[in-house]
Amino acid sequence: MSENKLDRICIIMMSAIGDTVHVLPVINAIKRQHPSSHITWVLQPGPATLVREHPAVDEIIIFDRTKGVRAFREVISQLRARRFDVLINLQVYLKAGIITALSGTQRRLGFDRARARDANWLFTSERIPARGIRHVQDQYFEFLEQLGIEPEPAEWGLGPWEHERQWQKEFASQFERPIAAIVVATSKVDRDWPPEKLAEVCTILDEKYGVQPVLVGGDSAKEREAVSTILRLTRSKPHVILGSGLRKLVSIIDASALVIAPDTGPLHMSVALNRPVIALMGSSDARRTGPWRRFHDLVIDAFHKPGETGPISGKRLSDGMERISVADVAEKLEIWNERYRGKS
Repeated sequence: MSENKLDRICIIMMSAIGDTVHVLPVINAIKRQHPSSHITWVLQPGPATLVREHPAVDEIIIFDRTKGVRAFREVISQLRARRFDVLINLQVYLKAGIITALSGTQRRLGFDRARARDANWLFTSERIPARGIRHVQDQYFEFLEQLGIEPEPAEWGLGPWEHERQWQKEFASQFERPIAAIVVATSKVDRDWPPEKLAEVCTILDEKYGVQPVLVGGDSAKEREAVSTILRLTRSKPHVILGSGLRKLVSIIDASALVIAPDTGPLHMSVALNRPVIALMGSSDARRTGPWRRFHDLVIDAFHKPGETGPISGKRLSDGMERISVADVAEKLEIWNERYRGKS
């Protein structure tokens, strides 16, 4: 292994919100062991809004993919103007590989050949040892082990920041009962759960558990349509707050007694904030992308058939979410009510 000089570190993980959340324990562990290190993180504009102002993130370089080739030139130019002791490439896609290869950094740490999609192993100078597929968070911790850094205890420090507490207080003051944040849709159609079923869940939350449903998400046409369907079909009166932005979503989740989400960013934000989350896992293997270490008794696993076992899978199913029924969620709501309500 190369000398572990870690004064200046570059992190390449540019896109997914969930993966952005998984990077935070990596960065916090580096800072815990090397408090004077300077960490630069290459991120797309959306995820950057989640972690800007984070005390462990010294610098963010924006990769704006809408600029096309110019985005690569701008980022590579900024990276080459700096000098890094190590670049950690956590993203196994071609765009990340190109930036990694042209960054001007000698020590470029990446995944082993088997796990590096898009031939990403070609762009790195050093690879973590080959292992089977694991949870994304555990795979990221392998990079820390390669650098001689203790990953535990896992710490996110996601917020809310102190200056966000007033907004959170004003938001929560609207409700006289506990709230449940419900993610209405995702960026991937194979991860979405039908809004007709979410409408039934809203009714159950209201009438059986006295919980206020709060519909959260972005402000896309798909999400607005899902909300319209839910409001039309449910007997409850959900509060709608689409397009709040990621930082306000942190405050909403932090103020929630329960979160209901498919495999998407808010699920992992809930874990980081230690808020009980019913995970609707039909499109991907929960052992890889489900809640990490927490709330496994609230996971609905429709990716596997009953009794199915085997190694963790990295594949995706196009029809897995269809297997999840309202009754499945109702069963998990009962578990939440017995084990978690009032304790978070």
